[in-house]
Amino acid sequence: EELTNRVHEKDSINLALVTNLKKSLIDIHDDDINIEIKGNAVYVSLSDELLFKSASAKINQGAFPVLAKVAKIVSDHDDINVLVQGHTDDIPIENRNYKDNWDLSVSRATSVVRLLEQEYGIYPDRLTAAGKGEHDPLDSNTTQEGRQTNRRTEIIITPQLDQFFELLKQPELMS
Repeated sequence: EELTNRVHEKDSINLALVTNLKKSLIDIHDDDINIEIKGNAVYVSLSDELLFKSASAKINQGAFPVLAKVAKIVSDHDDINVLVQGHTDDIPIENRNYKDNWDLSVSRATSVVRLLEQEYGIYPDRLTAAGKGEHDPLDSNTTQEGRQTNRRTEIIITPQLDQFFELLKQPELMS
């Protein structure tokens, strides 16, 4: 029963996060941002065009207001962690700065994580950077539109799971 109550509480928090994020980002072009709940997490998907120039991991100045709003929501909830995942299309990168698309996706995720930490004060122990390269497409890479959809950075907001593991360790749940 306790575990069920905690799951419902987490679901309520996720719904509140989505609502707050959508309200705070209402002025952003709809094609540049998508917010949804998947499983136990809130996904904020930001377009490649919003965040970066082509084949670069340097964050565009125009993305700072969006990331500031996301950081504000994250800062208001100490009980959530953030995973930033970079994604690319499947066209091989032609850039001496990055070995391949996977390398670029990791560098982009790391750039966002560093910005969240250094500019917006999110504690680094709450942040994780990961790159998926072209290995987790949302759409087909056979069209320009599909490739554009696949080039994204996802900020995945998740509850800290230690509270659930602690509940599972309680003696009354073990019997």
